[in-house]
Amino acid sequence: MSLRIELQDVSKRFKREWVVKNISHQFQEGQSYAISGPNGSGKSTLLRMLAGYLTPSKGKVKFFQQEKPIDLIEVYQYLSYAAPYIELIDEFSLIEMIKFHRQFKQFQEDLSPSNLIELLGMKSSRNKPIKNFSSGMKQRLKLVLNICTNTPILLLDEPTSNLDQQGMAWYLELINRFRENRLIVVASNVPTDFEFCDHQFKILDFK
Repeated sequence: MSLRIELQDVSKRFKREWVVKNISHQFQEGQSYAISGPNGSGKSTLLRMLAGYLTPSKGKVKFFQQEKPIDLIEVYQYLSYAAPYIELIDEFSLIEMIKFHRQFKQFQEDLSPSNLIELLGMKSSRNKPIKNFSSGMKQRLKLVLNICTNTPILLLDEPTSNLDQQGMAWYLELINRFRENRLIVVASNVPTDFEFCDHQFKILDFK
C-alpha cells in the first residue's frame, strides 16, 4: 500500500489517567476502520493522534507514503477530518464556506462549489449565513466538505451526530461514493456510522 499510519506502542494520559494504552497497529490506504466503544472511552483521543493533532504520552505515530516517512508538519495535506468539536466559520454563508475550504484543498472528481451545494440539497440556502443553520445542516456541511475533499486519509468522529434517518442514509450514500482507495477511520458507538468499514477496532481492548 502506498500510504499508511503506524502506531508504535502508543499510550495517552491526561493528568494521572491513562485514556488508551499500548496500541500498536497499522492503518493502510484502501482500507476502512471503525473505532468503537462507549462515550468517554478514548475514541476521539485516538482519532486526534491519528490526525497528528495530539501527541502520545508514550510511543509514536508515524506516517508513510511509498515507505518514505511523512514529516508531521506536512501530514495535514494528506487528511480530511470531520468532528462535532471542529467548528465551521459561522459568519460565512454556505457558498463562502465552500469556496474558502477550496482555497486550501481541492474536491474529489473536480467538483465545483455548486456541485457540493447540490449534493447537500441546500440550493435555497446558498447565501444563508451558517450561524442560522440547524445543527443537522451544519453536520451535513462538515461531512460534505471533508468526504468530498481529495485527500487519501479521511477521519470521521461521530459522523451522524445531529442527523435524522434521512441524513444517515445520505451520509452512507456519500461515503460509499467517495471511499475508494482512501484510508478511512470512523470513531463512533453507532453501528450505522461504520457499517461499510472493513475492520473494527475496539478501544476497550487498549485500557
